[in-house]
Parts: sequence; C-alpha cells; structure tokens
Amino acid sequence: MNVNLNLKDKKDCKFDAVSLGEVMLRLDPGEGRIRTARNFRAWEGGGEYNVIRGLHKCFKMDTAVITAFAENEVGYLMEDFIEQGGVDTSLIHWMKTDGIGRICRNGLNFTERGYGIRGAVGCSDRANTAISKATPEDFDFEYIFGTLGVRWLHTGGIYAALSDQSCETVLAAVKTAKKYGTIISYDLNYRPSMWSAIGGLEKAQEVNKEIAKYVDVMIGNEEDFTACLGLKVEGNDENLKELNLDGYKKMIAEAAKAYPNFKVIATTLREVKTATVNDWSAICWANGEVYKAKDYKGLEIMDRVGGGDSFASGLVYGLMTTGDPELAVNYGAAHGALAMTTPGDTTMANKKEVEAIMGGAGARVQR
Repeated sequence: MNVNLNLKDKKDCKFDAVSLGEVMLRLDPGEGRIRTARNFRAWEGGGEYNVIRGLHKCFKMDTAVITAFAENEVGYLMEDFIEQGGVDTSLIHWMKTDGIGRICRNGLNFTERGYGIRGAVGCSDRANTAISKATPEDFDFEYIFGTLGVRWLHTGGIYAALSDQSCETVLAAVKTAKKYGTIISYDLNYRPSMWSAIGGLEKAQEVNKEIAKYVDVMIGNEEDFTACLGLKVEGNDENLKELNLDGYKKMIAEAAKAYPNFKVIATTLREVKTATVNDWSAICWANGEVYKAKDYKGLEIMDRVGGGDSFASGLVYGLMTTGDPELAVNYGAAHGALAMTTPGDTTMANKKEVEAIMGGAGARVQR
C-alpha cells in the first residue's frame, strides 16, 4: 500500500529537496593510513549533504544545500566541489573570519577506509566551524520554504549535535518547513562524542524528541532510537549491539506509537564480517506494515563512509516518485550498496545502475 505524503506540486517549488547540515573537506589517504600519509585526495562530504547530492547526481532531482562556510580559500574549494556535484549553492551563508580561524573556520574530516581486519578510522577537526556558529537568523527560512518553495527537507542529528546554535537552527528550519507543507526527513545519526560537549545524552534526547514532533520520515538504527528518543525494546541486549529482525520491528513499532506523525520509519541492517565484507539490507515501516529490502550478502566494500546517506537518498527518491515504501526501501538499499563500492562520501552511481542492481544484475563486464 502506498504511503500518502501529500507532497507539494513540483511546479510550485524551486527545489525538489534541500538539506541542512555541515559540509566538511574530507582528506583521504587512499589505500594507506592517516598517520603515515604523505598525500591526501580531497573530497567534500557531510551526513546531511551526502543525501541531497545523491538525489541530484544519481536521481537527477533539483536540490540545494543550506550550510555555512568561512569565507576563505578552503570555503571556496568546498563551494566548487558542491557545484561539481550539481547541487545549488545559492543558499550557502558566508561568514567573515580572521586569518587563523579564531572567529570561525571550515571543518576537516580525515578518513581512512579500512581493509579486512583493520576497521575504517575517522579523525574530524570541526570545532568552531561556520555552520556550528550559525544561528536561525543567518538563514531566511521564510524565503526558502515560503517563497522559493521546497518539496522535501532532509537534516539530521550530526548537524544538531554540533552546538547549541545548531540545535536552535535545525528546530527553526523544521518548524518553518512544516508551516509551508514541506516533507521532512531526519537521520538520527547518534554520535555520543559530539553530544558530550553540549550536554551529552540528556541534551541529545531533549533536542531530538522535540525535532521528532515535526518529522515525516525518520531514519535511524537501534542505538539511534534508544539514545536519541529514549525508546526501549524489552529483552534486547542493553548495549543493543545485536538486534535481530524481530527486534528491529519492535523498535520501529515503539517509535510509531510514540510519534504518530511519523509516516515512514526506516533503518539499514548491517552485519560487519570484516571492514571490506558486510551483509547489508534495510527495512521500512509505513501504514502499519514493515517492508524488507533485498539482502546483499557478503557485500564487498571499498569505502563504507556515506553508505547510510546513499540509502537515505534512494529511500527519499523512491518515496517521492512512487509512494511505494517497499520499492523505496529497495532503491535505498541498492543505492547504499553501490555507493560503498567507490571511494569518497558521495555516490558515483546512476539511476540505471541502481535499478539494475535492484533487478538482480551481476558484476559482469559491461562493453
């Protein structure tokens, strides 16, 4: 059964979708390690941005990013990366800074991919970034959602955790988006180390519970729902490191009961065999039913960072274009799987490849 999202008409909106969040410069040592690297490849990436870039680059939707950069050469580099991905940069807020980043700066994210028994490693350098210091007054949400028109807003818990100002800004954005009938998706993406500086678990729950009241499509894993929304499933391991499919279904049912405004709830299913081999799938709840995506057993991974974000963009695309939650979760799982076969945070797949994987296409050479 299709889910009725009451999407705004495309002709009434400048953008199909926008994201709100931090975009960082990712420095990638390739096959080597951060601690011994002499060269890094530069990419752009960020939990919320990756979703919106995938919606444009893979699925050809009109998208924009709401973020802030310090106005310097690194900020201009980030803008150029975003423009190469085809995402509209007109909603970026530029902030003045000094020569050494005391006022604000642009975030860096060093990420090594991992291989076999060696897991991936991330080392972020993102304190006092422009977007973490931005306030609701730095963005004209009335203009964005009321005048320009936006069909879908995606944001998430990584951005919310950056600072007290980020908490206020994301709440202002979702409230304004809701006022103008924009559908809102939110990825809980709980990172305890990020919340620790602004109040820890208590703050995470306070903020995310308030944001959740405005969300139509909620995305997260078992730890996210437990930590951010305080939901529990009786009988599961307290650390929730192992949760079977029935456990996930119970968790989703609890979330749907606690937040009747959720129209769709989705989570990826990942079992890590090694850094380069995972079992991968996803489930999606809508209209009281749970739909499971195709299983990708023994998925060989080049770079797992951004796989969940590409899942989210495939899910959003499927919901926006078909309204079919079963088809949408399969778009998400296939897109996430493909994104993890290439380097960088963002997708290099196209819609034709995603649909081929959904249909069971193999890995034979294409000539």
